[in-house]
Amino acid sequence: MTIPVYVSPEQLMKDRADYARKGIARGRSVVVLSCRQGILFVAENPSRTLHKVAEIYDRIGFAAVGKYTEFEHLRVAGIRYADLRGYAYDRSDVTARALANAYAQTLGTVFTTESKPYEVQITVAQVGPDPAADQLYLLTYDGSVTDEPGVVAMGGAAEALTAALSEDLDPAAELGDALRRTVDQLARTGGRALTAGDLEVALLDRSADRRAFRRVPVESVERHLVGEG
Repeated sequence: MTIPVYVSPEQLMKDRADYARKGIARGRSVVVLSCRQGILFVAENPSRTLHKVAEIYDRIGFAAVGKYTEFEHLRVAGIRYADLRGYAYDRSDVTARALANAYAQTLGTVFTTESKPYEVQITVAQVGPDPAADQLYLLTYDGSVTDEPGVVAMGGAAEALTAALSEDLDPAAELGDALRRTVDQLARTGGRALTAGDLEVALLDRSADRRAFRRVPVESVERHLVGEG
């Protein structure tokens, strides 16, 4: 009879965390930050159909890096959660904090009970009437959730991006200025030039009455990058 190999719980959790981090590090970066017009999402993503950034509810957006099938599953689950809560109670009861808590429970359960963890990092963002009221929540593969002030970076170069963008961060900056600064840092940390076609850009519009999420077309991104927007 074969004797099963014993692995301590500490080693098992460490191995799962290392596995998830390696998967996330392979993904191209995503940045979410506040600006005067709203919350800006900038992702390195040349695909026009497989999105890393999406709408969840009226004033709530979603961004992710890692394994596409896994974060797409989370995105759809988040939309269902928001729709059900908004229908059963009131639209104002759907908040980024509640959604982040629901995601944290799901990710934590998968990390501790399933054979492999989700290889994802996600951000849930809710735009407020001014930059100080914006809410940005970063969630990791093990269900950890943090409230990030003003800027979130995800992916393999997350630490370098966060440090660079947090320096002299101006949440009241114009959309074009925030976009150019973000793309410049993405190019520096990635070691390659980026064009508008390499990016997926969206905005949670602060001035919107209800549905605040809108994608920024490539043509508009190009104008912003050359200072014409």
